[in-house]
Amino acid sequence: MTTSKDPTYIQTFDFAGKNITLEDTEAMSDDEQENFIEFKAGDKLPEIKVMDDSGDDPARGEWGNKLDFLFSCISVSVGLGNVWRFPYLCYKNGGGAFLIVYFIAMTFCGIPIFFQEVAMGQYLGSGGMTLVSQLCPMLKGVGIATMVVVFFLDIYYCVIIAWTFFYLFSTFSTLPDLPWDTCDGWWNTDDCFRPTDNMTANDILLSKYEMHNVTKKGITSLVRKTTTPVEEFWDHRVLQKNGGLEYGLGTVQWELVGCLLIAWVCVYLIIAKGLHSSGKIVWFTALFPYFVMFILLFRALTLEGAIDGLAYYVHVDWSKLLDGTTWIDGATQIFFAYSVGMGALPALGSYNKFHHDCFKDAIITCIVNTLTCLLAGVLVFSILGYMAHIQETTIHEVVNSGPGLVFLTYPDLVLSLPGSVVWATIFFVMLLVLGVDSEFCNVEALVTGIVDNWPDQLLKHRRKFTVCLCAFLFCLGIPLVTNGGIFMFQLMDFYSCSGMALLWVCFFQTVAIGWVFGAQRFCDCVEQMTGHKPNLFWYLCWKYFAPMVMFTVFVFYILSYTAVTYGNDYKYPKWAEYMGLCMSFSSMIWVPGYAIYYLATQPGTLMQNLRTGMSPNMNMRKEANIAIKLQQNLREGFTPNIKRMQTLAKPPPLHVSESGVGLLRDNSEYEMGNLRRDDSFNI
Repeated sequence: MTTSKDPTYIQTFDFAGKNITLEDTEAMSDDEQENFIEFKAGDKLPEIKVMDDSGDDPARGEWGNKLDFLFSCISVSVGLGNVWRFPYLCYKNGGGAFLIVYFIAMTFCGIPIFFQEVAMGQYLGSGGMTLVSQLCPMLKGVGIATMVVVFFLDIYYCVIIAWTFFYLFSTFSTLPDLPWDTCDGWWNTDDCFRPTDNMTANDILLSKYEMHNVTKKGITSLVRKTTTPVEEFWDHRVLQKNGGLEYGLGTVQWELVGCLLIAWVCVYLIIAKGLHSSGKIVWFTALFPYFVMFILLFRALTLEGAIDGLAYYVHVDWSKLLDGTTWIDGATQIFFAYSVGMGALPALGSYNKFHHDCFKDAIITCIVNTLTCLLAGVLVFSILGYMAHIQETTIHEVVNSGPGLVFLTYPDLVLSLPGSVVWATIFFVMLLVLGVDSEFCNVEALVTGIVDNWPDQLLKHRRKFTVCLCAFLFCLGIPLVTNGGIFMFQLMDFYSCSGMALLWVCFFQTVAIGWVFGAQRFCDCVEQMTGHKPNLFWYLCWKYFAPMVMFTVFVFYILSYTAVTYGNDYKYPKWAEYMGLCMSFSSMIWVPGYAIYYLATQPGTLMQNLRTGMSPNMNMRKEANIAIKLQQNLREGFTPNIKRMQTLAKPPPLHVSESGVGLLRDNSEYEMGNLRRDDSFNI
């Protein structure tokens, strides 16, 4: 007796570079053939528009193409943190010693966490405020702390843009000269010294200045007290700073207030339509600064004394490595420059298609970022060497290092260029591009984080909410453009957005992903999106190296804590130091505070709440659910069922990624609402 064998119908498709075979004992019907979509990676994809439940505009936008995301990552991570902050921290911490700490943090913390943030944002489709709470509900405070850090950052970052606008407008105020190239201004003092290229003439001029007793590190010596026109323009014209916070904030600088208002208007106009609508803008903002910097670099390297500045740049003062401030500055600078722990990277990643290979973009961005920092360092230290050569002093003593270092070195450089007004204009336009570029990404991160946390109330009113937030942040920035504003600025830069606060946020975020959610589980998520699994180095960084480095630096800094100073000599009063520490604690407190609140307010017992709080509660993108099921099927050797891949009359919308969909019925724009998710595969 013979038994007839049922025919087998086979359909194949590609998923993330792997061939999937679907088998069934029945052929598909005409309706199924008509509605079935063949998945095939690699072919040219039609544009796909993901609709929200109402069928109106997209609920969450996506990048127009892959390069928009790459250039946005470069734009948000390459900015004033590289050109403005890196050089002054390197100068402050002795050059080479700072670079050692910087590269250690970059290798084991910066690059791995940068990729981690982008990948998790892409996987979950959410911004920084809700990211950690989905992986570890008890640590939702990490997301809140991130938003507090970004909130402080957005306040004072725009002040840098205001300073830049002031310089740009001042460039045209004394044509054909520049206002910082004279000692005859109403803001200049008797100590102002304008050097020339003739060293003999400089010696004669310097002999006319009185000698002063200066005590540093317990050693008193006689020196000629002189300041450059560039330095006096910055201190007495732009800032019009007073003697310190013990003298109060002083009067408001209305010129700077106007510049601050212009800065916020520019930021709002760029982000008004949402970050994904700004894709083309970031192409220009990411590339233009390099054009300017390479031209300035060529001139800086040809200045007399530049080689001495570069020697100072790479010279290692080993005693600096025993200073906790060097470690905290170097470690957190990599986070600050990469925008790690700020919520911006998950927000950028959340606009990606699910199967986008963000690993390559992350590596490219980190390399570009680091090279930009080093390039800016070469520029600044070459100029410092030139300034020290002209003033016949040491590089360590040539300027009073502080957050305004970039406004002392670059303006001095353009004075040595032919057509200095033109070059000053180009430089400050470049600085504006970098500043506005970084600021609108950071504000977008804050907006995205808050809107994602309360989507029902805020998503439909995103534009109005953005206007109100920008206006509020503008008002909070006004105290920073007073006579004592620069001292408040330094406090905020050190305590609120870097140092302990930023390290604390990054540590608990890494612990939440690497230990609570699980580094191995995260590797699986990356494999589901990109089709390849991260190697052992990345796993060890996420699990062990990054948390260990951050914990060690944090403890070492606490044990060797010293208060922040402005420049080389000004020490803050104790109440100002305590105010700075309160800024740090205002973000740090949310992590343990919310954990205690969660354990105390959940309905279960303490242990039940602890287990629940340590268990992921992810609101994943629809593509992630499909990817998880496919990954499980591949590992179990199970074959999905074609017959059950049927359509519904009114299915919920489905996000579709470039590796998820290959061939559609036609080349027109198509809303993916015809693939039933729950019954797509026989799981």
